[in-house]
Amino acid sequence: MTVSYSDWKGRAAALAPETRMFIDGKFVEAASGARFETINPANGAVIAEVARGGPEDVDRAVAAARRAFRSGVWSRMDPQERMAVMRRFADLIEENAEQFALLDTLDMGKPVTDMLEIDIPGALSAFRFFGEAIDKVEGAVTATNADALHYIIREPLGVCGLVVPWNYPLMMAAWKLAPALSCGNSVVLKPAEQSPLSALLLARLFSEAGGPDGVFNVVTGYGEETGKPLALHMDVDKIGFTGSGEVGKLMMIYAGQSNMKRVTTECGGKSPQIVLADCDDLETAAATGVAGIFGNQGEVCSAGSRLLVERSIYDEYVALFTEAAKTMHVPGDPLDPETTMGPLVTPEQQSRVLGYIEKGKAEGATLAFGGGVPSAFNSGCYVEPTLFTEVTNRMTIAQEEIFGPVASIIPVDNLDHAIEVANDTIYGLAASVWTSNVKQAHRFARDIEAGIVWVNAYEAGDATTPWGGFKQSGNGRDKCLEAITQYTQTKSVWVELG
Repeated sequence: MTVSYSDWKGRAAALAPETRMFIDGKFVEAASGARFETINPANGAVIAEVARGGPEDVDRAVAAARRAFRSGVWSRMDPQERMAVMRRFADLIEENAEQFALLDTLDMGKPVTDMLEIDIPGALSAFRFFGEAIDKVEGAVTATNADALHYIIREPLGVCGLVVPWNYPLMMAAWKLAPALSCGNSVVLKPAEQSPLSALLLARLFSEAGGPDGVFNVVTGYGEETGKPLALHMDVDKIGFTGSGEVGKLMMIYAGQSNMKRVTTECGGKSPQIVLADCDDLETAAATGVAGIFGNQGEVCSAGSRLLVERSIYDEYVALFTEAAKTMHVPGDPLDPETTMGPLVTPEQQSRVLGYIEKGKAEGATLAFGGGVPSAFNSGCYVEPTLFTEVTNRMTIAQEEIFGPVASIIPVDNLDHAIEVANDTIYGLAASVWTSNVKQAHRFARDIEAGIVWVNAYEAGDATTPWGGFKQSGNGRDKCLEAITQYTQTKSVWVELG
């Protein structure tokens, strides 16, 4: 049954989220007793006061995770039993879908419909995919002389620190938790301070599904006080991080300053959507372009913020893009099921995005539409869908990740020119091309410097498709079977028989 706007508001008002940290199978306060506020970006209201963790809490969580790992209660659990826990875990997430939708919608402003149609299905897909992979992880026996047996086994790493962002609180946590837990690791999850609530519900449901105490821990708090101590911890074996490039680099530094723990990072991008003159469905390309940059308020690491359009179709594409944007992404209350664009996550993020818009105008780009705060939403962190035309790739808005609903359309001469412009960035997460020429499509896929490539599509994929980039977009892969290798290590065993 469809939930109405008034029903969602009523359920949000009645919500009583868990606000304590989860360590060693129990909800606990921070050692200091400190708390911080999590704010609804749609109206500035305080949702809850959450436990503000610190280094002592990180120590407690890591110690619990290490004890659980060494005990073998999860790491050596029969694969079929671990699979059963992961199945029950996914089922419980699905049963609590409306509560997850409310928590992330209130915490970071995501439209509740997006939660139900994108984030929760994406999280479920990850948990079920990796849960089913548990008994598919194999080792190898190598060819040696007759007097020896050599085999290679794949083992969990141990304790994994997972640091996840605020733009997809549930789904990004799932992308890292699912392979880490399925492989037998114990984890300490550090959610973003802007969106901590859904992580705490995840922890409770894992325990209810039969997950042993100490295997899944959550420490809430600020990055400097919890994320940094987690990355520096001498008893953490791996950091899985999604967030800004600046902090991703710090994670690698912290690993070197401590115990040389493994680090995988996904650090955003400045992804191009290329539209060539031989595209046989320009209307769909324009509508997909709108979704690629304005979806999730533009707060997407793979946001297709640079639209590189061949000159002969440039004006037509701009017109189609503008028309599609009028109805596809209109700001509104994120609790309204009809809303297609919510607020940005914080006043600071709103100011940051508005600052980029002013810089775009100052550097000579043409503001085609948007560029300000919607008149009806002055009390929240809203920014209008914004389009700049006649952008050059040297402009700040074409080079830096804005993380907001700001699109730049850049004219290009042909495919070669488009690839040259597309690759002229420090990032390399995702890219797409719209063409009916199969040779051009494959040449684009060969020459583009990006970890994710779409042809006549954008943001398409499922749990089998690797997610990660080149260059300063990071060095790891989420989703896909390859992720298993990032949460395991191999051991070589040589047995003399002679």
